[in-house]
Amino acid sequence: MRHVIALDVGGTVMKAALVGADGALLHRARRATGREHGPDAVVAGILDFAAELHAHGVERFGEGAAAAGVAVPGIVDETHGVAAYSANLGWRDVPLRALLAERLGAPVALGHDVRTGGLAEGRLGAGRGADRFLFVALGTGIAGAIGIDGRVEAGAHGFAGEIGHIVVRPGGPPCPCGQHGCLERFASAAAVSEAWARASGTPDADAADCAKAVTSGDPNAVRVWQEAVDALADGLVTGLTLLDPRTLVIGGGLAEAGETLFTPLRDAVRRRVTFQKLPEIVPAALGDTAGCLGAGLLAWDLLDTTDGKEDTP
Repeated sequence: MRHVIALDVGGTVMKAALVGADGALLHRARRATGREHGPDAVVAGILDFAAELHAHGVERFGEGAAAAGVAVPGIVDETHGVAAYSANLGWRDVPLRALLAERLGAPVALGHDVRTGGLAEGRLGAGRGADRFLFVALGTGIAGAIGIDGRVEAGAHGFAGEIGHIVVRPGGPPCPCGQHGCLERFASAAAVSEAWARASGTPDADAADCAKAVTSGDPNAVRVWQEAVDALADGLVTGLTLLDPRTLVIGGGLAEAGETLFTPLRDAVRRRVTFQKLPEIVPAALGDTAGCLGAGLLAWDLLDTTDGKEDTP
C-alpha cells in the first residue's frame, strides 16, 4: 500500500504517522524529542525515528514510504529544506530535508509547524471549504497560517503568519523578538498563565485555571481574561483587515477553553470591525493530530508535483 511518513517535531514530543493516499492514519507513534541532550541529539533522534517508521512500512505494507513530510518549529526555509533556527531545540541551519532524504531514500518536504497544522485545518478541519482562511494557534506563543485556495502562504522569506508579533500595546512589555507590546505577550496561553498566577497569588496557576475561575465568576479572573481577549481581538482585526479571510480558525491550548473564549472573542471582534467583512470565527477541529495530518499533506503534495500520477487526500 502506498503511504507516506508524517512527522511533527515539537519541543518535548515528536508525533508521527504513516498516512495513506486518502488521508487515513495507518500507524501512529510518538517519542520524546530529547532536547535536553542538545541539538545534534535531536537531529539524530529525528533521523532514527523516521528510519524506524520507514522500516515499519516495509514490514506492514511490503514497501517503504514513498515520501516524507516533516513539520518543525522556529524559522524554516521551506524552499531549501533548512531548519534555520529554533530557540526551543537549539539548532541553527540544519539541512534537515537533505539529511532525511539521504536516510530514507525518498523525497522529503519540510514545513513550519504552525503553517503545517494550518494546512491540515484548512483542507481537512475547521477551515475546510473556505477559499481564504486564517489559522491562529494560541500556545506558548502565538503564530498563524494564511490559507489561500488549499495551500498555506509562507511569504517571501518564510515569515508569513507571525501574527503574535503584531504590536497591540505600544510601549508594553518587551518581547523576545525585540519589540514591545506584542500580541503574544498578552493573549498567548503562557501570557494568560503568567497574568493569572500574579492576580491569584498562585505561582503554579495556568490559563486553564483562569478559564475555570472565569466560569465561576471570579472578578479577578474575568479581568485577566477580558484583557487577553481584548488584545487578541485587536490583533485579529489587524489580521482580517489585511487578509480578508472567510474563516478565522483558532487553535492551541487557549482555545481549549471553548465558549469561555469564543463567546467574548466573537463579541470583541464584532465591536471592532467597521468596513471589514466579519469572518466566521471557529475553533480548530483536529487537535494534536493537525501537525501529523499536515505533514502527510506536504508529503502527498510533493509526490503530486513530482510524479503527477497519485491522488492526494
